[in-house]
Amino acid sequence: MWLIMLVCAPAIAGWAWFQPAGTATATLAAHWLGAAALLLGALACRAADPRVVDRLCLGVTAALLGVLLTCGLNLLSRDTSVAAQAFLAFPILWAASNLRAPAVALVTATALAAQCATLLHLLPPAAALTDVAFFGAVLVVMAVTLVRSNTVQERLVGALQRQVTVDSLTGLATRRAFDDALEAALTRSIAGGTALVLIDVDSFKSINDTHGHPVGDDVLVHLARIMRGRIRTDDAVLSRLGGDEIAVLLPGCDREVAARRAEELLDAVRAEPLPLPDGTLLSLSISLGVAHVPASSRDRRALYTSADGALYDAKRAGRGQVALAPV
Repeated sequence: MWLIMLVCAPAIAGWAWFQPAGTATATLAAHWLGAAALLLGALACRAADPRVVDRLCLGVTAALLGVLLTCGLNLLSRDTSVAAQAFLAFPILWAASNLRAPAVALVTATALAAQCATLLHLLPPAAALTDVAFFGAVLVVMAVTLVRSNTVQERLVGALQRQVTVDSLTGLATRRAFDDALEAALTRSIAGGTALVLIDVDSFKSINDTHGHPVGDDVLVHLARIMRGRIRTDDAVLSRLGGDEIAVLLPGCDREVAARRAEELLDAVRAEPLPLPDGTLLSLSISLGVAHVPASSRDRRALYTSADGALYDAKRAGRGQVALAPV
């Protein structure tokens, strides 16, 4: 926004500077004041916090003021030229590039209405309506094109963000999202501390070798569904760290509660075998390692290492069980 204002300010000042000597003083003064207002607005927008600008709807306000300033100056100077009307493109261009569709529609409609009123006042109706139809079409097409382009871009950005944070196979959080959540949990110093449960599917390689990798994928999807049904995601982060390694981050959860939740997951997986394409049921087993750190701890690596050690304790003890890291 500040850049468009910065471009428009010298353009309006240049118009006032090169006007003939007989131009009305009020008209010149209005143009100089308009240029100064745009320059000050550009500096203010450059220095302002974008969050404040957005919260106070200053973007929409600035675009509407730009429309009114353009039409007001055209009316004062009685200028109906292409160059004068072209200035309406600037507030619409900014609005369509930065604002939501309803705001763009408001700015564009205001521009068309103000342009129509200005030209009907300065030109015969036929000429005025011809200009309105021509320039209005240009402004509307420009606004629609930019809004559609921004919508596509937002969808692409959203898809990329989902790829970064959501595992495409299981729908669980990715390793990156898990690391961010773990860092946030330890930074906030949540009462009760933070617990971490690491899970491996027992004999997962054998499942892949015997039934094929598609069934291995089905196992992970099945396990993710069971986990989501047993653990509330509003106070936990369920993540696929890679391969068949799955993590459950439990902020504000003490050691005993985390151990009970791990046991519940173990029982749920045992109780829900995976139906195979041929109609048979594949019994599943998981091993779980549980670790806990107090609220005062900030050591992310220590928590993960403890849970990983407990997981391997469970595997060495015969698999299909829960092991707790030492306090």
